[in-house]
Amino acid sequence: MHELTILGIGNILQGDDGIGVYATAFLKKNYDFSPNIHFKEGGVAGMALLDTIEETRSLIILDSIEIDDAPGSIYMIPANELGGYGINCGGAHEIGVLECLDMLELQGKELPNATVIGIVPQEIDLHVGLSAPLKEHFDDYIKTVISAITELDFKIEKREKQYSLQEIIDRFKDC
Repeated sequence: MHELTILGIGNILQGDDGIGVYATAFLKKNYDFSPNIHFKEGGVAGMALLDTIEETRSLIILDSIEIDDAPGSIYMIPANELGGYGINCGGAHEIGVLECLDMLELQGKELPNATVIGIVPQEIDLHVGLSAPLKEHFDDYIKTVISAITELDFKIEKREKQYSLQEIIDRFKDC
C-alpha cells in the first residue's frame, strides 16, 4: 500500500490534455520526496488504473479540467465533488479515474483520500506540447501540487540537476 500516489492523467497527443502526464514526469525528475511517493503516468489508461487507485491511501490526480474559466486557471477539488466536470472523459468507450473510484465504492472497498488538481486547457487538439497559457502557468501548477503534497506531511527537496518543462515534453516526443 502506498501512502501517496501522484497520478498524471491525459493524452499527450492532444496538446493541453497531456498536462497531468507532463507535471507528473516533471515532479519525478526534479524533486526527492520523503517518505517516497508513488508516481504513475496514467495517460488515458482508464480501467487499467483501478489497481493503482486501490493500492494507495492518498491520491492526487493531475489533469486538465473543463471549467468555464481562463486557460491556465488552477483548481484543487476533492474528487468526490467532481461529478460532471469532464475529468479524463474520453467518450463512452473510456472509463476514467472518477469512474474507477465509483467502482471501488460500489465494491465496498476503502477509497483513497483523492484530490484533483486541474488546470483549464486552452486547446485540446492533435499535437504534442502545451499552449502558451499552460506553459506560462506551469510553475504555479507545480507549486500548487507541491503545496498539496506538503500538507500531507511529505518533505520535498529540489534536486541539484533540474529538467525544464520543454525537456520533459521532448522526452515524450522521443518515445
